[in-house]
Amino acid sequence: MAQHALLVLAHPRGDSLTARIAQGARARLVADGYTVDLLDLYAEGFDPRTGTADEPDWTNRDKEYSPEVRPHTGRIEAADLIVVVFPVWWFGLPAILKGWIDRVWNYGFAYGRSRPRLEGKRMLWLGLSSYSREQFAGAGWDVLIDRQLRVGISEFCGIKNASVEFVHDSLSADPRRLAEADAALASFTAREGITT
Repeated sequence: MAQHALLVLAHPRGDSLTARIAQGARARLVADGYTVDLLDLYAEGFDPRTGTADEPDWTNRDKEYSPEVRPHTGRIEAADLIVVVFPVWWFGLPAILKGWIDRVWNYGFAYGRSRPRLEGKRMLWLGLSSYSREQFAGAGWDVLIDRQLRVGISEFCGIKNASVEFVHDSLSADPRRLAEADAALASFTAREGITT
């Protein structure tokens, strides 16, 4: 049976390097035998604001969240592999992606149960940074962002097979950036033993 990937894109421009890397990731996954669900948060008009309907209820882990959020939880549940492609803005996630995590990866769904619903999934965070690898690592941003995403989100939600990779010097559309992103995805899928 084919593996299924949820590919999440968080960039407002369809012609951006981030979008091109997501397109390349989709092609790589399809070539490796995956079915791919592309979730382009901007193109789909996702609203990152958390209202009362999606606010966690710490007394009710079975709370039914908003009609906008429920299809997103279904898309996550259907995935064996989650790949998130995003620009690193202010040394973190773009607001739309942070809002997607806040609203969708909610109490009772993504965390808050003795056996996590997302356990057994694999996840790759692929961030684009305008800094060189040396500048980024020298300031400690690689360690900080890795801890926030891999440990603070993925592992907290039961996803133990998670990795954070960066494409640096991303202000230019140099073909090497596309190759670096492809290599990071190929390395992650091979390391986790999930290529078909």
